[in-house]
Amino acid sequence: MPSDLRRSLGLWGLVFTGIIMIQPTAPMPLFGVVHQTARGHVVTAILVAMLGMMLTAFSYGRMAAAYPVAGSASSYVGREVHPLAGFLAGWSMMMDYVLNPVICTIWCAGAMRNFFPESPVELWRILFASLFTFFNLRQIQTTARINFGLTMAMALVILTMVFASLRYVLAHPTPVDWVAPFYDPKHFSWATFSAGTSLAVLTYIGFDGISTLSEEVKEAQKNILRGIVIVCLVIGLLSALESYVAQLVWPYGEALPDIDTAYVHIAGRAGGPWLFSIVNLTLIVATIGSGSGGVLAGARLLYGMARDGSLPKTLFSQISATSGIPAANVILIGSLALLGSFAMTYQAGAELLNFGAFIGFMGVNLSALLHYGWRKRGLWWEWLAPAGGFAICAFLWWNLSWGAKRNGLLWLGVGLVWYLFRRWRRDA
Repeated sequence: MPSDLRRSLGLWGLVFTGIIMIQPTAPMPLFGVVHQTARGHVVTAILVAMLGMMLTAFSYGRMAAAYPVAGSASSYVGREVHPLAGFLAGWSMMMDYVLNPVICTIWCAGAMRNFFPESPVELWRILFASLFTFFNLRQIQTTARINFGLTMAMALVILTMVFASLRYVLAHPTPVDWVAPFYDPKHFSWATFSAGTSLAVLTYIGFDGISTLSEEVKEAQKNILRGIVIVCLVIGLLSALESYVAQLVWPYGEALPDIDTAYVHIAGRAGGPWLFSIVNLTLIVATIGSGSGGVLAGARLLYGMARDGSLPKTLFSQISATSGIPAANVILIGSLALLGSFAMTYQAGAELLNFGAFIGFMGVNLSALLHYGWRKRGLWWEWLAPAGGFAICAFLWWNLSWGAKRNGLLWLGVGLVWYLFRRWRRDA
């Protein structure tokens, strides 16, 4: 049985995998909420959020170069801060990766009911959880090929949306304010813009999954840093473009028929019923990619934590001899996605996901700050970037709802009990 993961992913395979983990259409489901909260300044909110996430992405890339192992946040924090801190960071990120396919299963099942309203939602949940698992039981090269195809298909839909939106705007008799999506003095305020920016950060959630593939990437010390920064940049620019044309078609001040599916209605205005249906279907496909990416990253995180001794090795550190992947972990997370889809709502899952993500982000930024800024006495930019990333993530974490923080802290409490139990058994 092989003891190591196979290094078979090149830089661009890694980039396509990361783009699918986040989704090229990431701002579309969030557009209505950010549009309403930021009072129309979605584009600027996404670009400012990109700056904060780029700092965190840089920390991930730098730590992957220092420690090219599969555990990601848990490995970095455990080595640089403290083993307990590393365990809790990994425990938090594990919740993040498990909840991602859970909420994707819930969302896809609900979206399919829009096409087949009489069908049982339970059937769709079983189907999508099984699909996420099946994709990730293939070899990593196969997963990368699937991701490439999904990326190309979504890019075509995005281009179609951009073309239809510009054609609609140019043909419309009402004068267009081309600058308003960036800044509209009539509606701008720092309070609403800050709140909208906090929401817009959700556009980038998932980029950290790239670092869990460190042991499956060729020249990982260079390519993880390059890949994670490229992915954040590409997603940020694509998201800004998608939001810009949408705000031209539907300026702030006009009531949206439905906040949650606002972008689909904007597509309908820009291109008619056919584009409405295409964008709706594309968001389902994009969410399939995101859910599959969550299973992919979660399986590697469990593998890394088990190899470090944080989880039972006999259960979580086994590599399949045929596919070269931690297949048992993939099946476990796929099963949890199915069970979780019956146990919680989309909103509850999304709030808990954010809690886990920001704990992990803060840990990685702190690790980079200690490793490059303190221990290696690096240049000013080597500590300024992780310090800025930590501050932004801490601010966002503090502004989560009390319910999310309460449930997240309960999850951390369970992890702490497990950690102390392991220590007690080892010392007994």
